Amino acid sequence: MQDHTVPSRRTFLVRTGTAGLAMATPGWLAACMARSRPTNVVLIFADDQGYADVGSYGAVGFTTPHLDRLADEGMRFTDFYASEGVCSASRASLLTGCYAPRVSIFGALTPAAQVGLNPDEVTIAELLKSLGYATAAVGKWHLGHLPEFLPLQHGFDEYFGLPYSNDMWPVDFDGVAVTEGSLSGYPPLPLIEGDEAIETVDELADQDRLTVRYTERAVDFIDRNGDRPFFLYLAHSMPHVPLGVSDAFRSSSEQGLYGDVMQEMDWSTGQVLDALDRNGVSDDTLVIFTSDNGPWLNFGNHGGSTGPLREGKGTAFEGGPRVPAIMRWPGRIPAGSVCDRLASTVDVLPTVAAITGATLPDHAIDGVDILSLLIGEEGAAPRNDFLYYYTGELRAVREGRWKRVFEHRTRSYVGVEPGMDGHPGPYAFPTVAAALYDLEADVGESIDVSGDHPDVVARLDALAEEARRRLGDRLTQRVGNEVRPPGRHGLDRVDSLQHEAVGARVVSATRSDPRYPGAGPDALVDGGVGSGDFRDGRWLAYDGVDFEAMLDLGSARRLSRVGLDCLQNQAAWILLPRRVVFAVSDDGEQWRELTPIHRPPQPDDAVRAELLAVDVGEGPVRYVRVRASGHDALPSWHPGSGISGWVFIDEVVALV
Repeated sequence: MQDHTVPSRRTFLVRTGTAGLAMATPGWLAACMARSRPTNVVLIFADDQGYADVGSYGAVGFTTPHLDRLADEGMRFTDFYASEGVCSASRASLLTGCYAPRVSIFGALTPAAQVGLNPDEVTIAELLKSLGYATAAVGKWHLGHLPEFLPLQHGFDEYFGLPYSNDMWPVDFDGVAVTEGSLSGYPPLPLIEGDEAIETVDELADQDRLTVRYTERAVDFIDRNGDRPFFLYLAHSMPHVPLGVSDAFRSSSEQGLYGDVMQEMDWSTGQVLDALDRNGVSDDTLVIFTSDNGPWLNFGNHGGSTGPLREGKGTAFEGGPRVPAIMRWPGRIPAGSVCDRLASTVDVLPTVAAITGATLPDHAIDGVDILSLLIGEEGAAPRNDFLYYYTGELRAVREGRWKRVFEHRTRSYVGVEPGMDGHPGPYAFPTVAAALYDLEADVGESIDVSGDHPDVVARLDALAEEARRRLGDRLTQRVGNEVRPPGRHGLDRVDSLQHEAVGARVVSATRSDPRYPGAGPDALVDGGVGSGDFRDGRWLAYDGVDFEAMLDLGSARRLSRVGLDCLQNQAAWILLPRRVVFAVSDDGEQWRELTPIHRPPQPDDAVRAELLAVDVGEGPVRYVRVRASGHDALPSWHPGSGISGWVFIDEVVALV
């Protein structure tokens, strides 16, 4: 596992003076108890940095002396994985120790998202805060931009940074502000301190200052807390496009702007290490450096390198989730060691808990304690397998050397011309066949050996089936039985509504789009109302088509109004229906059409639910019929102009 001799667990305990304590104290809490002070944790997280974008991993065209120093003084991992090859999902896993589907964070949350990390989830910061640690998050968050989801609500004492990706702004790739097209739908990019936006990032020059500003905040936090235990989470916005670099590093590398950015990020790491040295806490600090996923390869010379790995960000091939990872903990992690065992970002939380003596969450997590790897315990292999999820799809599983890939449609960078100088190239979207790869012999995943190893295929298929049972799989339409909900932004209303149509028989209804099936047509009369999250399971969805439904209330009765509860989130291409027409009847044959409700679409940034209702007038009513006109083409003022829009409905309401 390592490239030189490392101590056994017992030798490690003897060297650190904790062998006796270990007899009575479980795990590695003993090692920390015997030390003069608790172990600090510094977690540095890059954004879209490729596997081969560190000197010790084979970087070409730029140098990373500080990261190389970190590797020389600690451990470099060859088979370390971010949980997914995409931003928000990866970050959720890092901080909670869970695969993203378990905590229901999918893909990359946009500024239109009405969800975030659930406050019931326990983060590394919350674990350590309970032990008296000072905690700070600096940089990119991307786990919910609304106030209830920001870092201060997840165990961090302070926060400074961007709430989501630095390309989610109304600025084109050339740095010019846009007024039309998809980018124009983004709001100004806020820089947040605590819970408040203090300024906006408006131009490329503002991006140039991000790494320096983050570094200054990180170093200041260490300087202010050098006399107490602390946890620093430094999540860089770089090298995610648009690339930004200060004048001090511009044109400093042979590679170009991407190399300049990497050299400035390396400088940033050096500044953090210097701050630890200056405060005399280096020996008491675990430093972890890794990336949220692989590089965005269609940006060409503004994207990184995966070296020998296949594909990149946004895929479940090795170049998507396999990332560089370096850890240093002087006197515990053998200097200059290399680990080729499986490990993942989901393992950081339980490992930090083991080091610090923090209590693990009561709920299930997916990470394992990898301390035995860190200290070089002979034969240690705490992680036996890894699940390659991507946006809820279980695309592959790995056990040891074997990787089983399941048939799926994927983004691909093969066979298409990449972009250049900050502009993206296109993707290909092939459907890849099921396969088995031997990653020890074929890390580039080029030779399918499933026909030679049917026993391995069967074993990994069984492993995948168990994962589907627990965590679900959108590829096979499975819902996991251990999945927990995300945090959902409320709409300042109660979550249920009592009215005359609750429990009515739905005679007919337009089928919801299978991408958002909700709870089926009966959800239209269950009294439950949706949140701001259109994926919450209560909303039924209609893409570019009209909605129709007919209800039987069971008996005739007097009603004052009937209505349709609808969602608006124009940034997510969800608009109120253009027109809603109700008709009522006491016998199901003679119908009386009510006054139509006209709602021509107008620009409105608010995310809200609205009951589109009309007076019924005189006469008994048993049957209610409704038709809502969808959007086959979004209006000219919308960023998606000309493309179909959505209508989301959660309840047909009848009021006395």
